[in-house]
Amino acid sequence: MDLETHSDVFKWVLTALAKHKLLNGKTVGVDATTLEANAALRSIIRRDTGESYQEFLTRLAKESGIETPTREDLAKLDKKRKKKGSNKDWEHPHDPDAKITKMKNGSTHLAHKAEHAIDMDTGAVVAVTLQPANRGDTTSIGETIDQADENLVAVMKDEAACEELSEQVLAEAVADKGYHSNDVLKDYRERDIRTYISEPDRGPRNWQGKTEEETAEKLEARDAVYANRRRIKGERGKSLMRKRGELVERSFAHCYDTGGMRRAHLKGHKNILKRLLIHVAGFNLSLILRKLLGFGTARSMQGMAARVLRAIAQYIAYEVCNLWRTLSDEWDSRRPVRPRVAPITGLLCRVA
Repeated sequence: MDLETHSDVFKWVLTALAKHKLLNGKTVGVDATTLEANAALRSIIRRDTGESYQEFLTRLAKESGIETPTREDLAKLDKKRKKKGSNKDWEHPHDPDAKITKMKNGSTHLAHKAEHAIDMDTGAVVAVTLQPANRGDTTSIGETIDQADENLVAVMKDEAACEELSEQVLAEAVADKGYHSNDVLKDYRERDIRTYISEPDRGPRNWQGKTEEETAEKLEARDAVYANRRRIKGERGKSLMRKRGELVERSFAHCYDTGGMRRAHLKGHKNILKRLLIHVAGFNLSLILRKLLGFGTARSMQGMAARVLRAIAQYIAYEVCNLWRTLSDEWDSRRPVRPRVAPITGLLCRVA
């Protein structure tokens, strides 16, 4: 099936969420994570010559005067090179969309970048995009917000779902300091989207340009930066920052860590995005199941079954103990009284 069909399925799930009052759409939190590509670094080739990494190092060694370079010579030569893993020079022959990037654990892999837009009221994923791993956050957020806008517009076409959405759809955007830039804040200010983006420590800012036009642009950006700074220092801004980390990381954990999508097993952004759309749609459906049944994942269902069996076992043990006490009391009441001799006087006494 084509990508449009997968996208329609994702929008249909969002519509179902809205009908169950699990989609508000007013405030959206954005964050990204990396997915390891189904490609090995040792298989990359030069974009200009098509040489493999080993062939490229061998040619450099011969040009430097080493006629028959050993592996130690190649390793020593490669260690001295700078920017050896540039995406401008290297690509994977079978997955050109995979980019060389540093993962969160510090290792370097070919990877993709998945970005989520989360409803800050319910935790539902409003939009998911797949982009090159070397694309900066300030550039990738635009595509994700546009996709969230498109998905919410599709939900609003259903009358029953539209009634459950907020009157101010996509009115606020929350993100971490990686997304903070003058252009991003100014762009969303023009679109009437209130931003709550953490501001990195950049020190004193200079808002004066060399020309009048440049000064006017910087002053416009200054107004957007100061307005964002004022919002994130308020109580609502601090609350949204805490909630963003909770809801966005929860979606990453369910979809990629426990969901088994941290490493992509497909090649090409189009194919991987199809898989992501259905995968994240399943995560959204779990919110409906959790509301209706009390659990939203198979693991939660397994835990519920274990709790039910444990409760049944405790009930059976309780009833068995009660039966044993009843039988014991009845047996004690019917037991005959036996006389015994007192240890000192030798008199008979009856003991109940």
